[in-house]
Amino acid sequence: MTWRHIIGVLMQLLLVSARPNWSWGIREGLTLLFAIALFLIELVVLAVLLYLAGLIVVGKKRALFSDALIIALLGTVLSTLFVIFLPNLIAFLLIVVTWLILIKRLFETGWLGAIAVGILIIIIYLAILVLLALVLGFLGLIVKWLTTMPL
Repeated sequence: MTWRHIIGVLMQLLLVSARPNWSWGIREGLTLLFAIALFLIELVVLAVLLYLAGLIVVGKKRALFSDALIIALLGTVLSTLFVIFLPNLIAFLLIVVTWLILIKRLFETGWLGAIAVGILIIIIYLAILVLLALVLGFLGLIVKWLTTMPL
């Protein structure tokens, strides 16, 4: 082997490694697209819940949908970072305090108002969850009944 041959092999390796790897398949692309879509849907649902709770607790003048969207976005991003980088208990405490601070600052309310908004969000969320479970359960029973019915 000569130096010229070794340099040629190294150049080929560099060129091959410098080429982008386009082996990213459709499965990975759909997974990323699904994750982004799920994040955006959750963000909008959370913003609507925040807005509704804010309307009830602090009133229409201080509870704006744009503020609710900002609270939802910042709260979600910061909560995710806390969960990734901190131990569970510390992350949980920081998450609760962060959400309350965001609600307090952007909805221009006190600590009790922020806590009331947080509790009301949880109540509304659980009510929607129970109603959705009932509707889907009944739909499942109807579909099962229709598929076992003789023609």
